Amino acid sequence: MSRIAIVGGGPIGLAIAWRCAQRGHAVTVFDPQTERAGAWHAAAGMLAPVAEAYFGEEQLTALLVAGATSWPDFAAELTTATGLDIGHRTDGTLMVALTSDDWAEIERLRTYQTGLGLSVPALRASALREAEPLLAPRVRGGAHALGDHAVDPRRLVVALHAAAVQAGVRLEASAVTDLSRVDADVVVVAAGCGAAALTGLPVRPVKGQVLRLRTPDGGPPGFRHVIRGYADGRRVYCVPRADGEVVVGATVEERTDDQPTAGAALELLRAAIDLLPELAEYALAEINVGHRPGTPDNGPIIGRLPSGVLVAVGHYRHGIVLTPHTADAIADLVDGQPLPAVWAPFTPDRYAEVRHGR
Repeated sequence: MSRIAIVGGGPIGLAIAWRCAQRGHAVTVFDPQTERAGAWHAAAGMLAPVAEAYFGEEQLTALLVAGATSWPDFAAELTTATGLDIGHRTDGTLMVALTSDDWAEIERLRTYQTGLGLSVPALRASALREAEPLLAPRVRGGAHALGDHAVDPRRLVVALHAAAVQAGVRLEASAVTDLSRVDADVVVVAAGCGAAALTGLPVRPVKGQVLRLRTPDGGPPGFRHVIRGYADGRRVYCVPRADGEVVVGATVEERTDDQPTAGAALELLRAAIDLLPELAEYALAEINVGHRPGTPDNGPIIGRLPSGVLVAVGHYRHGIVLTPHTADAIADLVDGQPLPAVWAPFTPDRYAEVRHGR
């Protein structure tokens, strides 16, 4: 048994703690538990290796597919262990185009995705509206990302917290500013944007604004699929929750402030309502700002630093989908096992020059 210290109490840190405790280690999670939560608090929770497959990111897409594949068993295990609903949905994502130009963009992306072996059948407008009658009559077409799922990150963190405590994890409500002062056999950094100051790795905050709407009657939304839309060149996603919430997002801003803006809300709502007109009648319940931990190549950083510290950072837009896979990978490293090959392009070695100031 080893003494494991995990710096960061978001989904990834808690999942690592749970896995390590299950393997018989003594685990402490350090997290200040401030009112300003991590990026997960604003996240929509899309488990979307297909719809998130972008040009030139083949290795990242392979990692996301592997991460998503682990989710059904992980969700079932977590629900069984805690008895808590984490809002796991398996309906897939509808990629919806409002205009001919939008449809051309989806087709361009879909051709790339299918070339990677992903299942993304094209859908005409009539098929889209048959699947989701609330879609605007003038949508032109789109596609169905069959392998995409979704989960509620806020429920997920509650469940992971419960599972970790149940497994014997100790939670320390304090911040770590100097890793050399942490008394443990193994230190794991899973601190989101805070990883830069702790490790010297190039992790930067990328601001994202997200809206939360609620149905007028408190019942489920009138649509069940995640909608990833293109509306006159504006990108937007709408994620329905069974409790009546709809998450609408998200901006991508190279900024560090936490100020919500009227312009961002306007752009998100305009695109969302263009695709799903009924949303105009929903209540605007929250405007959230989060900071995704971005890296220069948009990929996570997983592995061991020369100091011996383990890192699980830089997940950018993919922290939720990669939570189970990351937890297993770090727990394996703790136990002296190698990383699976799919992680090879994402180790800290690719940023060695940055860490050493060259």
